[in-house]
Amino acid sequence: MTKIKNIVVLTGAGISAESGIRTFRDTGGLWEDRSIEEVATPQGYAADPELVLGFYNARRAQLSTVEPNTAHTALAKLEAGLAKEGGNLTIVTQNVDDLHERAGTQNVIHMHGELLSQWCRACNQKFISADAFTTKSSCPKCDVIGKVRPDIVWFGEMPYYMDTIEVAVTNCDLFVSIGTSGAVYPAAGYVQMARGLGKQTLEINLEPSEGSAFFHDTRLGKAGDLVPIWVDEILSA
Repeated sequence: MTKIKNIVVLTGAGISAESGIRTFRDTGGLWEDRSIEEVATPQGYAADPELVLGFYNARRAQLSTVEPNTAHTALAKLEAGLAKEGGNLTIVTQNVDDLHERAGTQNVIHMHGELLSQWCRACNQKFISADAFTTKSSCPKCDVIGKVRPDIVWFGEMPYYMDTIEVAVTNCDLFVSIGTSGAVYPAAGYVQMARGLGKQTLEINLEPSEGSAFFHDTRLGKAGDLVPIWVDEILSA
């Protein structure tokens, strides 16, 4: 196997689902009881902020009940191993949980925001908090009441760190997608970008994604089973 030093890994809901975090695209998924429009759009928040805040309070509380799985820990191992050889791993995640960080990975880009990050629309400051928020909560930065919303990229909003992600994909030797449906853009377009730049591409998923044709290699199965095997292959190459 050709020596690979710089890797970009895109992770989606599938990797966190194995830790017990429900996904919204599967049967019985997270959004089953609430429509996307109600809880994941600026319009939904404007219409019923208490509902939206409560929804994300519940998701935040769930984080304390789950742990990183073997896929998360294998990626942390990969980051450390590549660093020893002068390489680099960039995790670009669509997930808003903190499981990559809790597994030990340091270079994580949350393109859709983070559950533990809050954003005050009054002072435009962001802060980390696991507390529950309501429309009566005040911002710890400016003390204004009722202006704190989840620091989550909702449908219709621009994902974070787009320029940084594009630079990482441009400079990588290998682009890997793990546990994502390939249906949500712009994340779904990164494999096309990588392929167009002549990068090697790999997909690890339960089933072929919507963009499966753009990957050089597809491995089907649970991330918790397949990612540790793949990581050992990379580190022993």
